[in-house]
Amino acid sequence: MRTKAVCLVSLLAVASAAQGDSLNCRLVGCCDTLFSAQDVAVADSFAYVADLAGLCIVNVANPQSPYVTGWRNTPDCAWDVTKTDSLAYVAGCGTGLRIISVANPQSPYEVGYCETPGDALGVAKTDSFAYVADYDGGLSIINVADPHHPYEAGHYNAPLYAYGVVVVDSFAYIANYGWGLRIINVANPQNPYEAGYCSTSGRAYGLAVANGFAYVADWNRGLRIINVANPQSPHEVGYCVTPGWAYDVALADGFAYVADDVGLCVVDVSNPQSPFEAGYYDTPDMALGVAVAGDLAYVADSYAGLQIIEFYGGGVEEGQHPTVLGSQPCPTIIHGVLRLPETRGEKREARGELLDISGRKVLDLHAGPNDVNALAPGVYFVREAQAQAVRKVVIQR
Repeated sequence: MRTKAVCLVSLLAVASAAQGDSLNCRLVGCCDTLFSAQDVAVADSFAYVADLAGLCIVNVANPQSPYVTGWRNTPDCAWDVTKTDSLAYVAGCGTGLRIISVANPQSPYEVGYCETPGDALGVAKTDSFAYVADYDGGLSIINVADPHHPYEAGHYNAPLYAYGVVVVDSFAYIANYGWGLRIINVANPQNPYEAGYCSTSGRAYGLAVANGFAYVADWNRGLRIINVANPQSPHEVGYCVTPGWAYDVALADGFAYVADDVGLCVVDVSNPQSPFEAGYYDTPDMALGVAVAGDLAYVADSYAGLQIIEFYGGGVEEGQHPTVLGSQPCPTIIHGVLRLPETRGEKREARGELLDISGRKVLDLHAGPNDVNALAPGVYFVREAQAQAVRKVVIQR
């Protein structure tokens, strides 16, 4: 009954919520995961949820009606999960790495495990190795070529606490709590060494890496964007403050989906130097983990289980060469007043429209200042009658 109750409350909230509850996001479906969802991986038609009591497999073929199809207890709390082929690799907190066969989602079973010196909180998998963020045990590199007999092949003693790990090419990127981002060269898994690091102002919990940038969920300091094109000299290039505490992040199509303790925050990172919030959804509990597949975000929401949320941005496209009228171009970032350019002798008549991200007109615009304080923050588009172009603006609080 708890699953139906949570979903009903959430769906009613979407239908009647104030603008502060969501922006460009809506709840699609949800599913109880029996205890407390910490992280999630998605592959094919299934979500693999690291729940404090073990691995929970949720059928999401119909995201509006997800349901638990399989379950496997773990000896200790399951904190993180990644899935490759027919195996799920679970960071099992005090018991290290657990390797679980999910070939039959209705009947998962453990095929092997490897204890680690610390508390396994994060896991990544590439080729024949699993990389475990082992809290005070640093980075543990485990040979999983034979998943029935995994063993530690290499180890790196990261300072303080390793919470999350991502591996790209020959580097492992560690979210290292109070020490920010550590970049470890793992070209030789038996002999890993630090290539570079970048401190962050908060507490690095989770991260994602793509196209020469690392996106760090930095707890009370939101999302930090770090240029890692040169692993020996990483440096922060941009940031976006999130409403609460950022725990995890996933990337898709120029957006960073941040699991923040107050919900899901969607950040436009198409320009890493100027990221901004493009959407959010307040989830019932604490959003601790997130994965993205297609146009849906799958959120591990603690005791509210798995929340499936759609971000519906991108309903309007900018013109290729927008024409600016007059001497004052319409600003990109708006704080309360949107000013359309004026020409000498021009009357204050409606001469444009403000559209939301779905393409719906929300305001007629006239030359000069236009009050937009009543609108929710986010991405909008200005369509000017005389310019015959559509241009993006961002309304901020």
